[in-house]
Formats: sequence, C-alpha cells, structure tokens
Amino acid sequence: MLNRNQQPEISLIEPILIPSPEKRIMPNGMPLFLIQAGEEEVVRLDILIHGGQWNQSQPLQAMFTNRMLREGTSNYTSAEIAEKLDYYGAWLDLSSSMNYAYITLYSLNKYFAQTVEIVRSLVIEPLFPEKELSITIEKNRQQFNVNNSKVDVLARKELNRSLFGTEHPCGKYAVEEDYDKLNRKVLKQFHAQFYHSGHCTLYLSGKVTPEIIQKLENAFGQSVWGNVTTSPADISYTPHSKSEKRICIERNDAMQSALYMGCLTIDRKHPDFLKLRVMMTLFGGYFGSRLMNNIREEKGYTYGIGAGIASYPEHGMMIISTQAGNQYIEPIIQEVYHEMERLQNEPVSEEELTMVKNYMMGETCRNYEGPFSLADAYIYLQSSGLEENFLVQSQQAIKETTASDIQHFARTYLVKEQMKEIIAGKIE
Repeated sequence: MLNRNQQPEISLIEPILIPSPEKRIMPNGMPLFLIQAGEEEVVRLDILIHGGQWNQSQPLQAMFTNRMLREGTSNYTSAEIAEKLDYYGAWLDLSSSMNYAYITLYSLNKYFAQTVEIVRSLVIEPLFPEKELSITIEKNRQQFNVNNSKVDVLARKELNRSLFGTEHPCGKYAVEEDYDKLNRKVLKQFHAQFYHSGHCTLYLSGKVTPEIIQKLENAFGQSVWGNVTTSPADISYTPHSKSEKRICIERNDAMQSALYMGCLTIDRKHPDFLKLRVMMTLFGGYFGSRLMNNIREEKGYTYGIGAGIASYPEHGMMIISTQAGNQYIEPIIQEVYHEMERLQNEPVSEEELTMVKNYMMGETCRNYEGPFSLADAYIYLQSSGLEENFLVQSQQAIKETTASDIQHFARTYLVKEQMKEIIAGKIE
C-alpha cells in the first residue's frame, strides 16, 4: 500500500542514449549530416558557414552579410523571396555568432524542391542591393539605439569590455558610427571570403527521405560553388582586462539598476568544464538555485537572478546577473559573495546535489527529444569545436559530480577577488 504521507525517495535519472547523425560527403566535398526522426512531413535544413564576428575586418560586417542574404539575389527580389516562402509555408531564419553564420529553413517535404532553390540562390548569389541595405541599416540603427538605452544591455557590454578589452572580438562592440561604414563592397568581401562550398556544412533533420536528400544535393552538392580558394587564417586574441573591480554606468532615469558580475574562466575543452557546469547550476543556474532561494525567495531583493558560463572561442566567462531597485544592488552583491563562501566552506547535501543533477538530466532529455533539438545539439558541437562524445561525457559528468567536487570548484573558480562588478542605473 502506497503511503501518501511519505515523500518518495529522490533517485537520479539515468543517462539517455543520444542517436548519432549519419554523415555523408556530397560530390563537391561538402559534409552533410542526416538526422532521420519524426513522423510529420517536414524537414529542417541548417547551413553552417564557418565565418563570424571573430573573422570580420570591421564591426557589423558578419552580421549584416548574413542578414542581407534574403534582401535580393540574381534570381529573386526581396519581395519575391518573402512571398514564395510564405506561399510554400516555409520559415527562414538568418543568424550569426562569434565564429559561424547560420541559415535555417523549415520546409514542408512536398515543397522542399521549391524552397531549397530559394535558399540556394540567397546563399550563393546574393546581390546586397543598395536600397534594401540602406533600409536594413536604418532599421537596425534604431534598434541599436533602443537597446543601448537599456541598463541590462549597457552592463553586459561593459562586463565583456572590462574582461576582454576593447580590441578583443568579445569586447569590441559596435558604436552608432559603425553603421555609416557599411556598404555593398564590405559585405561582398566577407561573402566572397567565407561563403563557399569548401567552408560550409549542411544538417538535414526531420522526416528525411531519399528524394529530399537528392533535391538538397542537386541544389548545393553537385559542383563546387563560391571562391573555394579562400580560407580564413587562424586568429588568436589575448584578453586585456581592466584593472577596476567596480564600474558604474550612470543612468539617472532608470527605474531599476542592472548588476553584472563576472570573471574569465575555463573554456569548454577544459577537463573541469562539465563538472563546473553542475556547480554553476546549483549556484545560480535554475529556479531552485542558491542565489534564487536567498536573494529572491528569502530576501525579496529581485524577481530573478541567474548565474552561468558564457562560452567563447578560447575562453569562458562566468556571469551573475540581475535587475533590482537601486537600493538593493549593494545588498545583492554581498549576498552573492556570501553564497560563494558557503559553497567554498560547507559541503553540499546529497539531497540538494541530487535535485540539481535531476534538473540537469531532465534538461538533457528535453534537449534531445526530437530531430530539430538533436540537430541543435550537433550544430552546437561543431560550432564549439567539440567531439561527438562531449554529449555522453556531459551526462557522465552530471552523474559523477560529488559534493567534494562542488567545494573544490567553488574554491578554484569562484574567486571574489577576480570578480568584476558592473552596475548600470541610478547610482546612489
């Protein structure tokens, strides 16, 4: 007989088996990864171009090159691209990161031949038309000015600048004047250097059929396209951190202040990284974390506070962030340091550690539950320069992390003296 007055024992979720994609090499040498899963007649195509902010010669170049792809090609105007994608029930997303550009297409299987042809045209033969470029620049300039008035944006940018320096790609942010330096020539140069078949990887996920694969191969994989003789040089940058521990950005009209605290830390390839993620999740990475329980639930200083590791090429960055009334910022900083000291000096209970592990394993299950989320996982590995076994190792690290590990990592990586404190808002 089940005793409903007794709480069930907490047990750890077992690791799950993550299916691997099928890898093919198309006739022109381009790698194609296939993730065959799902019953709906829909597929997702992801095109990864190995070139991003890390490789650009001036601010905004990588982002605008990718963003402008849909604004007109040799075969289609911007209006025709939008109309045709809408007519075929397709959805297109263009984005860029530190070291990659991404083109993502969701398409019904029955219209894949038509939609992939549109994507082929905008990737291989964009025109970067002057009229559309000027409209896009002005639209983004307005958004830039709106964002730059927000205290959380100002604080986050300043944290990166203070840790990396303004000449490092991770700390070099665009200013409004940079929008005036954009033109067709700048974008065409970046496109010619990075957008070619020797620099491109494809992921196809969903209900993948031989017919769909053939249509994709016809569009992108038969012959070499673009200037394949160009290849980016391996570039390495050295961070130059500012000496100041606390930096304040005055915004007298701010209703709340933004607080960002952080320091440089290990990158994703370091042997400690996966177990360090467990510690950071316990510290401030989910709703039941130490920071949330103390600063939100007990003290009521803020609606939310979080901590995590932002990963960049060659470096990681610990970040603790929140927004709160101006009068609460100083007490929050002290409570953050208090929780750091608790982790360093008091072993975590097995019950709390098991709850954190179950949360992380549950997130893992959700991240790999469908073909598109699986594609996201493997794209993450490629863009981060990680091996496939990273996914298995991640689950193993969650399972194996001990209370002693948590204490050791807190003492090693959560160092008060290394933490920058960035406050943006009404400084009292």
